[in-house]
Amino acid sequence: MCFFFSLIPATMFVVIGYFVLYTSARADGHIGTFGRVLAVWIFVIATFPPMAGAYVTLSGYCPITQFVQ
Repeated sequence: MCFFFSLIPATMFVVIGYFVLYTSARADGHIGTFGRVLAVWIFVIATFPPMAGAYVTLSGYCPITQFVQ
């Protein structure tokens, strides 16, 4: 259950990453390069909430499951 809730912030990071990538494609020079690097880092950061959600769900530490059972 925690895994599914971790997809919400991951989706927000991916949308922000695509926005940064789109705007960096329109920029020239160093700003465009910086925007592309920043977009890659945002995509990398977007993987952290699902990994943490999967860990919490599989380890049994998810506090949401206490109320569902």
